[in-house]
Amino acid sequence: MFSSLFPLIAFTAWTILLVLIVVSFRTVQVLAGTKKSNEFPAWIQHGSDLYWRIHRAHLNCVEGLPVFGVLVLTFILSGYQNDTFDLLAWIVFGARILQTSAHLSGGGVWNVNVRFTGFIIQYICFTAMLVILVRSIL
Repeated sequence: MFSSLFPLIAFTAWTILLVLIVVSFRTVQVLAGTKKSNEFPAWIQHGSDLYWRIHRAHLNCVEGLPVFGVLVLTFILSGYQNDTFDLLAWIVFGARILQTSAHLSGGGVWNVNVRFTGFIIQYICFTAMLVILVRSIL
């Protein structure tokens, strides 16, 4: 069984959870009559600081999910199994949670440093996963 599929599903669920929080916030605002449905421009901060951080954290997930998905699904389709690849997939998910948590906790220097660390860990893992994938195909 491909255990790298589980962190991909978890990453996807995390992304969906964040967007549901964003949608819930917007829905409440529209139904309460405090905002119109077109008053949530993506490029301008709107809402509370926490809401905006959730919004940005969701967008960060959306940026990384396709890369992660392509790597995991291509690896699975290759039929090759590798414990290191599976471990890296779990590390990616953990780093995503770290990055999101740091994003939601504030905008101070330490928050940003931890957030960046989570980001870098993910992309180091993506690179290692790509190397394993290419070696397994060749």
